[in-house]
Parts: sequence; C-alpha cells; structure tokens
Amino acid sequence: MMRTMSKIIFGIDLGGTRIKIGLFDINGNLISKGDIPTDTSNNGQNIIDDIARELLRSLEERQAGLADIVGIGIDVPGAVLGHTTVNRCVNLGWGLVDVSSKLSEAMGIPRDWVIVGNDANVAALGEFFDGGAKEYSSMMMVTIGTGVGGGLIMDGNIIDGVNGAAAEIGHIPVSDDLDFDCSCGNRGCLEQLASATAIARMAGTADAKEAFDRAYAGDELAVKAIDTAAEALGKAMAAVACVVDPECFLIGGGVAAAGEKFIEKIRASYAKRAFHSSKKTKILRAKLGNDAGIYGCARMILNRYE
Repeated sequence: MMRTMSKIIFGIDLGGTRIKIGLFDINGNLISKGDIPTDTSNNGQNIIDDIARELLRSLEERQAGLADIVGIGIDVPGAVLGHTTVNRCVNLGWGLVDVSSKLSEAMGIPRDWVIVGNDANVAALGEFFDGGAKEYSSMMMVTIGTGVGGGLIMDGNIIDGVNGAAAEIGHIPVSDDLDFDCSCGNRGCLEQLASATAIARMAGTADAKEAFDRAYAGDELAVKAIDTAAEALGKAMAAVACVVDPECFLIGGGVAAAGEKFIEKIRASYAKRAFHSSKKTKILRAKLGNDAGIYGCARMILNRYE
C-alpha cells in the first residue's frame, strides 16, 4: 500500500560534476529543484552521504519526515543491475556499488524505496512521459554531450538489457579509420565521432558550441566536423532502427541545442541508410533539457505504483 501524508518523491540526477535534486508531488509535478557539487575524491566515497544529507535537509526545511517519502529515484552515469547496483562508473570513481542499499542505510529508510537507473535511460523516460516523446508509444533517445548516451523506452518501460548495457548507442562501432581508443577501450565508436568532445576535437575548437558557431559562419574545418558527426549519428540510428524499430528518435543533450540545422543533417544521414520500412521514423529534439533526468527519476517511482 502506498504511504500517504505529504507524498514526496525525490528525483536525483547524479552527474560527474553536479548532483541535481528535484522534489515532486505524487502526480509527478515538480515542486522545487536544486543541486550540489559531486565530490569524486577518494573514488566517490562521499557521494551517497552527501545526497542523504541534502535530502534530509530538504525534508526538515519542509517540516516533513521520512514517512512522507514515497520513493527516491536516482540516475547514474553507468550501467545499472537490477535497478539497485551500479556496475562500474568511471566518472564517479565507482566499481560495483549497491546504491539502493547505501542510500537507504544513510537515510534510515527501506532499501526498496530507492530505485536506480542509467542516466541516459532515465532521461529518456522523463522525455517519454513529460517531454518531447509523450505522444508516442516507443522511442529511442540519443543524448549528445561529453559522450553519446542512449535510452530505449518501449510501452513506457526502460529496456535495460541483461547487463544493464542496452541502448548504449555511443559504443556502436561506426568507423574503422580511427587510430585511438574510445573511453570504453574499443576503437571506432560513435562517441568518438559524434560527442561534443569529438566535435570540438575535429573542429580544433575549445568546445562544441564554438565549433557550431564557426560552422554556421562557414569555417570549412568546423563544417566538416559537424557533417562527420551527423553522418555517424544517422548511420548508428539506422542500425538501431533495424533492431528495435522505435516510433521516434529523440535528440537530447547539450549538442541538441545547436538547432534544427544539425538535426536536419542527422535526418538526411539516417534516411540514406535506414531500412525502407523505417525511413520515415521521426527524429525530434528533446524538450526537457537538463531536467530530463530528474523527471525520469520521479517517473521510475510513479511507474512502480501505476
């Protein structure tokens, strides 16, 4: 039976530099949000305690107690097993970490109140229910930032895979021409050609924003970098469509803010390569921006009771 009282849901987006925390009501409405720094020192051993401290502070501020918590959803930048345990997260310095157990112990709440998901999958869940894909029954989200992440939603559910590695589109091999390794240890991954990091590297700029600014001003090297990224994305997405055939693709992350011109380039690359039955699959922009993670975390809790 669901607990009553104030019915607070926490959505926690655990990033490599900041931890975003959203407070939601039982209907999934965002009440407030804030963030704290991510302390990755000593292999991230302080992170869980920092989160617990901030959640308890938030409860006290609202004159609420532990019994008012319906659940805590948390996303992490790594593969997740059984919605409880992180299976290695380089950005945080974590190996195998049972986040549900550690956070529940730190707060003094039952372990099953805490649900954990991969950050890209959870962002996709947020966009599916509250953002750019809420009119569709299935979607594949491609998040383009420091890396390239993916999230697959079918009939309202995250598809995790047996090893927590489903929808890792950033590590689909798309090139045999690269002479350096991806962060995953392989070579030729989509992430090496289409991430913000890759775009800046290929354009010779400080960051991806500068690369897009130069490309739109006609700089040939920057244009080539943008075109290479779009070609690689379309190629990978065409491969994905052959396997899962989603109703739409959603482009999110910082690079999605580059505008419709970049999305059009991705659409053109996809259309060249997609299987004929999937050529007209919609490719759209995400709408929730940096809040997609906290919305998705809240939705993981709500899905448990629906």
